[in-house]
Amino acid sequence: MRHKKDIRKLSRNKSHRKSLLRNMAISFFQNKKVMTTEAKAKQLKRVVERLITIGKNQNLASIRRINSYLNHQPTTKIVLELGQKFKDRKGGYTRIIKVDRRRGDASKMALIQMVE
Repeated sequence: MRHKKDIRKLSRNKSHRKSLLRNMAISFFQNKKVMTTEAKAKQLKRVVERLITIGKNQNLASIRRINSYLNHQPTTKIVLELGQKFKDRKGGYTRIIKVDRRRGDASKMALIQMVE
């Protein structure tokens, strides 16, 4: 039974899925938006919002937790800045906008971007 299994496997094994989401999170924080498939966007939203929530606490432990996931120093600074920006907001830092289907294989596409 599949009860309470909330992770999307995205047709990849664990290490491939982790590196995919890590790279997408880094590019999201650098560009403030990413165009991807709907399933990847929904999974990326979970990752990004958790990192921003961790970034609200400006202490050494939160910096190390963010850096251990992203493993990219400039992006860690961006996440900490976003944590300060959204200090009073309880969640919902990103939005997913559904766009037209992809031309090659007609898969559902979505744009994930920061709420400002």
